[in-house]
Amino acid sequence: MEFDFISASFINLLINLSYTVISLFVAVQALLFVDRKLLKDVNIQDELKNNNIAVAIFASSILIFVALIISFGLQS
Repeated sequence: MEFDFISASFINLLINLSYTVISLFVAVQALLFVDRKLLKDVNIQDELKNNNIAVAIFASSILIFVALIISFGLQS
């Protein structure tokens, strides 16, 4: 009985982990697409160094989005 529970938990963990990795890959590709197409003239690193609040909010929202993907992916 214990081995079945452990193996089912391990399989569930692998499924959730693979979902998380795939979701992160898709999110990063979407972010790069948006950065290339919509933000051609904006260098996020330079704008952050210049204390641009709007770019800081944009970058932090992306980090929150990635954190949500990870938390939902690892939830079992």
